[in-house]
Amino acid sequence: MLLLIDAGNTRIKWAMAADDAVVAPNRMSAAWLHSGAVARADWMQLRDIWRLAVDGAADATLRRVLISNVAGAALRDQLQTLLTQLSELLNEQLNAQLNAPSNAPAPQIEWLVSQAALGGIQNKYLQPAQLGCDRFAAAIAAHALFPDQALLVATCGTATTIDAITPDGSFIGGMILPGLGLMATSLALNTAQLPQIAAIDAAAALFADNTEQAIISGCIAAQTGAIEHAVRLHRKQYADVRCILTGGAGVYLTSHLAEPHERLDNLVLIGLHVLAMT
Repeated sequence: MLLLIDAGNTRIKWAMAADDAVVAPNRMSAAWLHSGAVARADWMQLRDIWRLAVDGAADATLRRVLISNVAGAALRDQLQTLLTQLSELLNEQLNAQLNAPSNAPAPQIEWLVSQAALGGIQNKYLQPAQLGCDRFAAAIAAHALFPDQALLVATCGTATTIDAITPDGSFIGGMILPGLGLMATSLALNTAQLPQIAAIDAAAALFADNTEQAIISGCIAAQTGAIEHAVRLHRKQYADVRCILTGGAGVYLTSHLAEPHERLDNLVLIGLHVLAMT
């Protein structure tokens, strides 16, 4: 069994797959045996969630774990401890079933680190290791899904990242700006006369007649404007650019984005799965 983990600042997403199956990138998410997500603060729930998922599988042995973690050292330590506990629990269950020591090895845990070349991507960052490993994994996934195409990957989460990939798989760089929610919240926190935004309304009028909706409209315009600007820049070199929109806030932007695009979920997990089969 293969466990894939996308540990972000807001949520921890995961998927389990058979570790001996070769799956085309466009079929990976459909082939996952289990998948889910929890809020970053609820990381402790994952041990029991994963134990039940592995226990319910035909092959109840967790052999390999691939992790993209951008939420810092504390979460890395927490996940490491949790995976150690999970391995011990699974061994105890197997021992009880066999009525004898199983001696099953602990799963191989791999923490993704961005590097100069991996998974079909040439990383052109000045210091390749400084590229966020989630952006690196998403680029690997996008290039695997759409080989030989110029790509613009907009990941809309706590931050919004907009990354350009060439048809031959070169990650040439990108943009980072505050995410949609963070952008709206920062106005309320730093401006005395502006209200706190309780929820984002994707149907906000472009020229709003109240302050809360005007903030939402402005933030959506800033997000979509940055993506559209990036597409135009990339198109100066490549006439045909495919724009991919991913991340939780993408649902609020898709109807306002003027450029043709497609929404795809779980790009980081797909990128990890591509690497697992490499």
